[in-house]
Amino acid sequence: MLLTAGILSIVVAGLSSLAVARIKRQRDESEIGKHTVTAEQLHRLFSSSQEVLLFDVRQPLDLLAYPEIIPGAQRTPMEELLESPSLIPKEKNAAIYCTCTSDKTSRMVLRPVLALQFFRVKFLKGGLAAWKGWGYPVEPYQEAFHL
Repeated sequence: MLLTAGILSIVVAGLSSLAVARIKRQRDESEIGKHTVTAEQLHRLFSSSQEVLLFDVRQPLDLLAYPEIIPGAQRTPMEELLESPSLIPKEKNAAIYCTCTSDKTSRMVLRPVLALQFFRVKFLKGGLAAWKGWGYPVEPYQEAFHL
């Protein structure tokens, strides 16, 4: 009987931990969702002459596969932004993008930036592919980069 109660308490503790982790993940996703911008919304911002800083945080191999950039974007390696979030001005609207279908790289940058209360930063949902999917302009990326 003692063994069964011990196993039961371990199972309950495990399920409780899973429930807490799931709630935390859902809350995190909800917060991240508030900081997304679609390609169409971003294009409208640019068309309205609002100043929006745009950061291309793609990995070097992504640049080899997709050697283009959204006009006006600043290529800034993800690692650089993670080490120095102040590269994104707190007082200006900014957007970041990558080529991951899940926006993984953008999300990796966004989380610590939000933790530092950079609330004017968004990530481009769908990244470069979404931008191009709407037929919005891109230009060749010609800067040197390291693999």
